[in-house]
Amino acid sequence: MTNISGTLKSIRDIMWQDTGLNGDAQRIEQLGWMLFLKIFSDKDLEMELMDSKYKSPIPPQFHWDKWAGNDEGMTGDELLEFVDRKLFPALRNINVSTGNQRALIVREVFEGNNNYMKSGINIRKVLNKLNEIDFNKAKDRHAFGELYENILKELQSAGKSGEFYTPRAITQFITDMIDPKLGEKILDPACGTGGFLTCAIEHLMKQANSVEDRQSIAENLAGWEYKPLPYLLATTNLILHDIEVPNITFRDALDQPLTNYTEKHRVNAILANPPFGGIVANNNEANFPQTYRTKESADLFLILMIHLVKQGGRAGIVLPDGSLTGEGIKQRVRQRLLEECNLHTIIRLPNSVFQPYATVATNLLFFEKGKPTKEIWYYEHRMPEGYKAYSKTKPIQVKEFDPIKKWWKKRKASDVCWKVDIQTIKDRGFDLDIKNPTKKEEKHEYNSAELMEMLRQSFLKSEKLLNQLKEAVK
Repeated sequence: MTNISGTLKSIRDIMWQDTGLNGDAQRIEQLGWMLFLKIFSDKDLEMELMDSKYKSPIPPQFHWDKWAGNDEGMTGDELLEFVDRKLFPALRNINVSTGNQRALIVREVFEGNNNYMKSGINIRKVLNKLNEIDFNKAKDRHAFGELYENILKELQSAGKSGEFYTPRAITQFITDMIDPKLGEKILDPACGTGGFLTCAIEHLMKQANSVEDRQSIAENLAGWEYKPLPYLLATTNLILHDIEVPNITFRDALDQPLTNYTEKHRVNAILANPPFGGIVANNNEANFPQTYRTKESADLFLILMIHLVKQGGRAGIVLPDGSLTGEGIKQRVRQRLLEECNLHTIIRLPNSVFQPYATVATNLLFFEKGKPTKEIWYYEHRMPEGYKAYSKTKPIQVKEFDPIKKWWKKRKASDVCWKVDIQTIKDRGFDLDIKNPTKKEEKHEYNSAELMEMLRQSFLKSEKLLNQLKEAVK
């Protein structure tokens, strides 16, 4: 049995030595396309054995076995030149005219990602390490699948790329509560590295008793992702979870007029952590009705998700505090949610769950479409005893949600959960940012000296920002 964690550690050590790689995000992208091609090629060999008519969409000279599979094969400058000048151009321009889905996946992956390594000798060392893993062995594949989750977790601390990874505890809890069933259509319109999709696959595999059942999982599960790196990582993630042709589309979920989505596009369940705090690109807000046009991505995603769920369908999503409150368009978006859907539960999370890339407080919203909201249950999820904040070494854990799961079926108010009726919410202008009523707000009365100091600090900050602005304009 291959020692897969040892193999991965060796790959990491080799990559550290290469001058072309800077930071976790680049290392993960580098490992990502190499892994993808190895896994894809291993799958090709398996499919050729099972079906004599199957033909790989990858031209023979670019198949892994031909240029990477031989440990004594090309290396140094020859290998570097082959990867940069031949492999990438060929796979970016792979023939997709036949409509072959596997060809399209290869093209999308290589169009958006890059080879950063500068040493052909280091590339050869990494290839040889990857050759130790046989992805057609279920044991190897599953052992690697578990470690892959850790690779993706590293993105969370890789600056901007952190937004593509939702902690496993969150994806697991939302999936358990939504409880997808075989045959249901499931969508994540902002799928990142595929965390919700893989949780849904694992959840559905427990219900599958036949080859047909397993095929139906692949057919009914879809994701959309608009950034090249997470698209590559999500596609690989699904292949590791035995989905031969992952149905992940490389696109911006907001790039279509809302009216383009008709009944045939609707789904039974949405599991998602849509981008928030982002500014909508390419004037895509024009795809939405005038009353909901905003540059805030989370609000447009909410409208989109309400639209895409079938009558009787359900959704479990992550939203920041900023989407629960605010006037104007934000208020109209919330009103639509409460009038078209039964928003039955809001789990309030501590604001360090998504650290370090996002420090805003977030919430998990659960709703069903087709009936208006009559009351909302709130549950304040508190950090474990002794924690001041979650961190890279102390992330949120799946077991922390056990008390909420217990409470879910038989709901009773307590010091961490409370119920609010719709009339109260209407009277508040559909403001959903309702704090725990059992908590006493600590009021601090400022004296005039403190107020003067706060004002002085505020002026200093403004002056600093103005100076930065002047420098930028020069």
